[in-house]
This record gives sequence, structure tokens and C-alpha cells, in this order.
Amino acid sequence: MTEQQPAERRGFLRALGLAAVAVPAAAGAAEESRADAVPAGTAQKETARDRTKARYQANSADVQAFYNTNRY
Repeated sequence: MTEQQPAERRGFLRALGLAAVAVPAAAGAAEESRADAVPAGTAQKETARDRTKARYQANSADVQAFYNTNRY
């Protein structure tokens, strides 16, 4: 091996390491809105009644089916 080969290899591996860090960071910065976000023009305000209603019902059919299927 010559002196040039290890230096080239180090430079290549350093570039790969920087790319591995930069790509997820750039993807996170580009994606600022949530996937389930509602467009601003079509959003509806939640009423006081909606905020206080019960959302989870343990005896509902779908919840019971889930627990029966998974044997919890």
C-alpha cells in the first residue's frame, strides 16, 4: 500500500459518515407538517362538549375484539 491509499480511504469514509448524519437531518427539516394535519381552511374548532366527552369505552365491541384477538 502506498501512502496515498489510506488517506483516500479515510476521506471516503469521512464523507460517508457526514452523509449518514446530514441526510436524516435534512429530511427532518423538510418535513415540518404532520402527516395527519388538517389544512387550515377546513379545520373545525373543538367545542367544550367535544373536549369533555368520553373517548375510550372499554366495553365497546372493537375494544373487546382487540383484547380477545390478542389474549390480553
